[in-house]
Amino acid sequence: MPLIVLIVALSLLRFFEIGLFADLSWWWVAGLFALAFVWFEFIEKMFGLDKRKAAEQLEKARQERVKKTFKK
Repeated sequence: MPLIVLIVALSLLRFFEIGLFADLSWWWVAGLFALAFVWFEFIEKMFGLDKRKAAEQLEKARQERVKKTFKK
């Protein structure tokens, strides 16, 4: 997620030509887009990070259901 925020911020700064980013090449922004694509499409799946996040979300939801059930 921080990579996406960086890409959006850099794109906006470059588009509006703010400060030092006015002379920055668009290739830097395109390179970050390519890096994000490779990360989310290949590296995250290779290391199983996407499945781990999904499993953590399911476990959290299960724990909340258990808490609700035993609260009553």
